[in-house]
Amino acid sequence: MAPPSFSLAGKSALITGGTRGIGRAIAEAYAAAGARVVVVSRKQESVDATVQAIEASGGEAAGFAVNVGRMDDAGAVVGNAAAIFGRLDILVNNAAVNPVYGPVEHTSVEAFDKIMAVNLRAPFELAKAARPLFAARGGGAVINIASIGALSPEAHLGIYSVSKAALLSLTRVLAAEWGKDRIRVNAICPGLIQTDFSAALWNQEAALKHTLATQALPHFGQPQDVAGTALLLASDAGAFITGSVMTVDGGYIG
Repeated sequence: MAPPSFSLAGKSALITGGTRGIGRAIAEAYAAAGARVVVVSRKQESVDATVQAIEASGGEAAGFAVNVGRMDDAGAVVGNAAAIFGRLDILVNNAAVNPVYGPVEHTSVEAFDKIMAVNLRAPFELAKAARPLFAARGGGAVINIASIGALSPEAHLGIYSVSKAALLSLTRVLAAEWGKDRIRVNAICPGLIQTDFSAALWNQEAALKHTLATQALPHFGQPQDVAGTALLLASDAGAFITGSVMTVDGGYIG
C-alpha cells in the first residue's frame, strides 16, 4: 500500500507571520510540497523578500502587508488571499507577539490587550472568515502555532503562555464544531526553536541551560523542525487528525 501523500499540489495556503522564523519555514515547506502560498506580515518589504526567495526556489508565492493585531476586517484579509490564487485550502495562524519578558504583574493592560489581539483574537477571526470558503470546497485545514508555554507555563512569559493556552482551547472548540464540514483544526506547540522571536530565551544562559538539561534532545530546534509537522497537518497524510495538540519540543514536556 502506498504511503499517505504529503503533497500539497493544487492547494493554496495563507500563513500569517510568514516572513521569518517558523512562519517562513512553513511557507517554504508548503511551496516545496506544491502549494501556492500567500504570506502576510507587518512589513511589505519583508513580504516581498520572502516571496522572491520562494519563487527563486521554484515555488509559487504572493503576499501583502497586514498587522493581524489591528485587523479591521479579517474577511478582507482572507478574501484577498483566496483571490490571489483563486482558492484557499489551508490557514496557518503563526503570527504572535510577546512584548513583556518578566514577572506577570509587570504586564500592563496595553500589553495584555496586544498579546491577546495578535495571539488569540486574530486566529479566531481569520479562522471564522476562512470557514465558509473551506466548507464550500468540501474541507480545509487550520493550523494554530501555539507554544509549550500553553502546556507548562514558562517563567517570565506569563500572559503569553495564557494566550497560547487559550489558543489550544480554541483549537479544540473549532475542531469539534467544524468537523462535520471536513475542516480539520490542529495546534502545534514548539519548544525551544532558534528564531529571532525566541532570542530572549536562548540568549539567557540560565534559561537555556535549564531547557537543554530538561529536554530529551539536548540541542536547539530549528524552524524546519516545526514545518515538517505543519506539512503533515495540512496534507492528506494528516487527513484523520483534528483537535490535536502536537509538541515539537525535543522531549521537553515528556
